[in-house]
Amino acid sequence: MDNQLGEFLKARRATVTPDQVDLPRSGIRRVPGLRREEVASLAGLSVDYYARLEQGREQHPSPSVLNALARVLNLNPDAQRYLFGIAGASAPVNRGQRKLSPNLLALIDDWTGHPVVLTDGCHNIVATNQLGQALYGGHQHSDNIARLIFLDPDGPTFFRYWQLTAASCAASMRAIAGQNANHAELLALVGELTVRSEVFASLWAKAEVLDKASEVLRINHPVVGDLDLHYEALRPNGSPDLLLKVYRAPKNSEMSDKLAMLGSLTAPALDSLAEEAPIREDS
Repeated sequence: MDNQLGEFLKARRATVTPDQVDLPRSGIRRVPGLRREEVASLAGLSVDYYARLEQGREQHPSPSVLNALARVLNLNPDAQRYLFGIAGASAPVNRGQRKLSPNLLALIDDWTGHPVVLTDGCHNIVATNQLGQALYGGHQHSDNIARLIFLDPDGPTFFRYWQLTAASCAASMRAIAGQNANHAELLALVGELTVRSEVFASLWAKAEVLDKASEVLRINHPVVGDLDLHYEALRPNGSPDLLLKVYRAPKNSEMSDKLAMLGSLTAPALDSLAEEAPIREDS
């Protein structure tokens, strides 16, 4: 029987010294690293249960047990995701502790000519370049695409095919929820939208699933008007819950001219023009 979990735990246990977990060194140690009973005690488990994990007699510990073991064994985020994966569980996402790579942020900022938007599994807008900010900025819920769609007063006029966009968003959220059942922030967002938006509640009840990697964004931008932008969604290395969306328009087209106009405006100019823009009535 395959015992990936047990072998991984034993290997990592051997790399952790008593000093690293504030245990006193006493006598001669017959094993490198920590003893089984030490790991069990530090993780709040019985010695028998932890022994069953290493021996392969128990292969599906709960997420709370996996979190405790990851802490005791000093696992980095990549190793923690691996631990959850071989145990058949979904690694929890804690957006508050995320540190974005400086190289990733520099790449986003330096990417000119195309709107670039970095989102997480809850559709939070984590980072943008200047054109990406101009694309989505100026709304009550500009920091979260799902709330912009379902809760923002501008949503139904900003998204030209609002009902289709709403259905696609709800289906993508269900796909993310299926990939990570322990995503507390996503579950909270689903609860919020279900209570505050009848449209979302109805769409969520249909249980449609869509894991989209590319699509067309069709919006009525308050400054430059109708935009049709194709985008590809890329996953940065080491951040499986993030999506880097790069929007583009065909070269030498009306849409590319509008993007160029949007890119030429400063933030204050965008705010001023947005306030003066007429409200769209035909959506």
